[in-house]
Amino acid sequence: MLRTRSGGPADRLGPIGIGALLGTLMGTSGMGSAAAAVAVPAVVEHYDVAAGRGVWVLAAYTLMVAVGTALYGRLGDSRGIRGPLGFGVALLAVGGVLAALAPTYGLLVVARLLQGAGAAAAPTLTIAALQVLYPPGVRVRAMGVLVGTSVGISALGPVLGGVLTDAVGWQSTMLFPAFGLLGLGLLWRVIPRQGSGARLDHPGAVVVAAVAGGVVLLVQAPVLGPGALLAGTAMVIAGLPLVLLQVRLRPTGFLPRAVLRRHHVLAGAIGASAATIAYFGLLVVIPAVLTARGWSAVRIGLLMLPGAVVGVLVSLGVARLVDRRGAGPSVTVAAACATAAVLTSLAATWISPWGHAVAVALAYTAYSVGQPAMSTVVHDGVPVDLAGVSLGLATLVFFAGGSLGAAVAGLGAELGWAVALVLLALVTAALAVLTRGRLAAA
Repeated sequence: MLRTRSGGPADRLGPIGIGALLGTLMGTSGMGSAAAAVAVPAVVEHYDVAAGRGVWVLAAYTLMVAVGTALYGRLGDSRGIRGPLGFGVALLAVGGVLAALAPTYGLLVVARLLQGAGAAAAPTLTIAALQVLYPPGVRVRAMGVLVGTSVGISALGPVLGGVLTDAVGWQSTMLFPAFGLLGLGLLWRVIPRQGSGARLDHPGAVVVAAVAGGVVLLVQAPVLGPGALLAGTAMVIAGLPLVLLQVRLRPTGFLPRAVLRRHHVLAGAIGASAATIAYFGLLVVIPAVLTARGWSAVRIGLLMLPGAVVGVLVSLGVARLVDRRGAGPSVTVAAACATAAVLTSLAATWISPWGHAVAVALAYTAYSVGQPAMSTVVHDGVPVDLAGVSLGLATLVFFAGGSLGAAVAGLGAELGWAVALVLLALVTAALAVLTRGRLAAA
């Protein structure tokens, strides 16, 4: 536990206050996807690009969040949490300004990559701060507050995105995550700043990013065309051997061999990624389906709001669920909720559009349960000296699911939205089944 002077900032705020402020930081970074999702149809119309290409507004962001989380995890261990977190929040704000001013769709995607690279600091470093500040019993309670606050703020994303898109323009939705700078200011004196000084594995980060990007390009190839197929194939084929080589050369590098050998930790991350696959997939599908039915951006945001409120309420009971069922089985519960969310959305496309509200509630529930449960699996399953890097790797897998989910959902523009939902359901169900055995005892 971090030693602070009596009456210092950490003592005055307490674990609940600090958890809420850290959740605010994570929530504003989450708004980069939640608010932008409702604006995607307007972005597609503004730049006159194919509907399927609009998915890159989300996929580019979540891809960089996925890769960046692991890198920030190592930076936090090496340089301390305060500096990397401050840099990330500042980059998030700069990327938002560039996205709002982008004259072409290509430059918008580049700006979203920068925004995602900044947003990646929040998921790993906010949780890492709690791990440094508090012992396990207090940490789980503070973690529940962090996730609940994060989900609550992200929950406002679709509504704010809808209001801003209709009243001001889609560009304003790109700027909203910059408000994270305010939360950072309040936390600045509390956030730990001392690190180990260990050397970072930059080549490892680059090759992992290349492989992850190649997978997303392959998934999107039916929409983007032969060029994406060739580029994605080349990135994966060339990147995988380099990843394996880098693990051999740097066993304590970006992908630590000691962590990769802990199969229950990987199972926790892979199982929990079903939540982000469903969540980001539905952020693509639901606005597209409802926009085609003539719904306004505000109306879409309002439909998604009750589900987000459910996610906030669920997050308040996550600590009790993890204590009662265990962290591993709780991850399986999250994966099952993710599958149910996608199937509910599929049924809603045929029965009633209001069924999408139930789907959103299930997706937020999966997200609210999955991330804290995964973090507990990781923290309880590795030595203290591997906790930071293990959490970074797990969070990489967790948010890589979001990029994959958005990419799979984007296929709906060509194959039909129902087909995209079926594919999403198959993926989330497979992850739940494949990881259940490993997680049963975790």
